[in-house]
Amino acid sequence: MEMSGQTTLNASQADVWAALNDPVILRQAIPGCETLDMTSETEFAASVVLKVGPIKAKFLGRVTLSDIAPPEGYTITGQGQGGIAGFAEGGATVRLEALDSAHTVLHYDVQAKVGGKIAQLGARLIDSTAKKLAGQFFDRFGELVSGNPEQSENDKALKRASI
Repeated sequence: MEMSGQTTLNASQADVWAALNDPVILRQAIPGCETLDMTSETEFAASVVLKVGPIKAKFLGRVTLSDIAPPEGYTITGQGQGGIAGFAEGGATVRLEALDSAHTVLHYDVQAKVGGKIAQLGARLIDSTAKKLAGQFFDRFGELVSGNPEQSENDKALKRASI
């Protein structure tokens, strides 16, 4: 599965960069995230509960940051095990572009693969679930990074449209 997109955030590039490296903010933004602990300057351990179609599973995994270029972006690679539900692994390239002092475009390119029972659900269901989860992440991340937890519905619709 591959997915690319961008979203415009109402925050400076420095603030977006800081949030992308803050496990507290990321935990709040990642759908289903129960724990996200920084184990080193470039590694996180996480537990996430996800539902894909009829399958609900708790994934335990690790994420590593590389190609770190503050405050412009990084590469994320990770893998997670969901027991009998299967596994997920992949990576993403994240690039930040300052529009002005108060707005930043976050560009992303994601590659992922799943195995086990989840993979048997079919690519269309997996892709639509991934896009939905990405939309939820960017909506919540945008609210947190802008300091505006009650973002307007119009702003949310614009972000979803760019995914």
